[in-house]
Amino acid sequence: MTDLNTRGDGAATGTGDRSRPRAALPALCATQIVSWGIVYYAFPVLNPQITTATGWPAGATTAAFSLALVISALAGIHVGRTLDRRGPRTVMTTGSVLGVVSLLIVAAAPNLPVFIAGWMLAGLAMAATFYQPAFAALTRWWAPDHVRALTIVTLAGGLASTVFAPLTAALTDHLSWRHTYLVLAGILAAVTIPAHALALRAPWPDAPPSLAHVATGAAEIGRSRPFLLLAAAFTLSGFAMYAVVVALVPLLLERGYTTSQAAWALGIGGAGQTLGRTLYASLARHTTVTARTTVLIGLGGLTTAAFATVPGPYALLIAVSVMAGMVRGNLTLLQATAVTDLWGTTDYGRLSSLLAAPATIAAALAPLAGAALAPPLGGYGHLFALLAVVSWAATATALWTKPHHTEKACPP
Repeated sequence: MTDLNTRGDGAATGTGDRSRPRAALPALCATQIVSWGIVYYAFPVLNPQITTATGWPAGATTAAFSLALVISALAGIHVGRTLDRRGPRTVMTTGSVLGVVSLLIVAAAPNLPVFIAGWMLAGLAMAATFYQPAFAALTRWWAPDHVRALTIVTLAGGLASTVFAPLTAALTDHLSWRHTYLVLAGILAAVTIPAHALALRAPWPDAPPSLAHVATGAAEIGRSRPFLLLAAAFTLSGFAMYAVVVALVPLLLERGYTTSQAAWALGIGGAGQTLGRTLYASLARHTTVTARTTVLIGLGGLTTAAFATVPGPYALLIAVSVMAGMVRGNLTLLQATAVTDLWGTTDYGRLSSLLAAPATIAAALAPLAGAALAPPLGGYGHLFALLAVVSWAATATALWTKPHHTEKACPP
């Protein structure tokens, strides 16, 4: 196995004798932490202050944020095609600029429509700077060692909430929400714009055609039954998974736990994600995509069912939260590598964005749907039982996702 900063196998990577860009991996680690931390994780911290200071309904401000995620999913399809042709430098640098401008608009918004417009622009920035373009860059430059590179980036990205949620909260102790966003926009500009512009300058290699592409192209793969079923499995799983994340605190409060206990139970899941991602490479070496998709989504359903049926003790709920986080961490890497493992690196950006788009939309709608469903279902315990059933429906769907060509485990 080659080192991540050394020359790779030219035949496998399409780079010939060109070196992999040494600065790209550490740069993408830094920009994923900052981009996710500021554009995504700062909002839940600031939203209570936003609604209190402006009088805007919390439902409206949350809907603006959800709209950004939907726009990100839809725009990501075009971004993926552009990445396949031109590489990540222009796309991700432009996305960083859009991210800064969007936060400036949000910070200065005199009314709710302008606030919503700022988040719509932020959705475009998310599509061009979050995991999908970073995954495309590392998959093309680092294959066949891309799993290691992707693992490193997602481990770094997992620190985004750890770093920026407390930082954002600390800023709000001294600044208004508007000035906090101005400070965060400055950090975003200072870190991500130069990092993307300077560290992603390496030549963009041609993707070697894979065996799956000999007989079919990206358009046909995107319409194939295995691809559509895999997208459906990820969408159902993503909906259940993100609804669980948002609804966990209300579930525990409903059962009599304190806000602090509920917050710790949610936060410890982040540690589980990091732990899970360190185990993914070993899992990938010993299983096929279909097998690990089925197993991971099924385990996600089991952890959700455990939350629904186990009221305590608190230590047991913490253990379940860690296990649920491990499943989420592995599913992130599974979605990042499934296209390459099943259909090769050709058109990775386009195919991965098509695969991710419906799941991202489902994740955006899940918090609103969960909050709406809990009361008529009779509480959050029954909501979690329903979400477990959704996950198991995704598990059944995943069983039928094997392509016609022979599927193999990843090479060691």
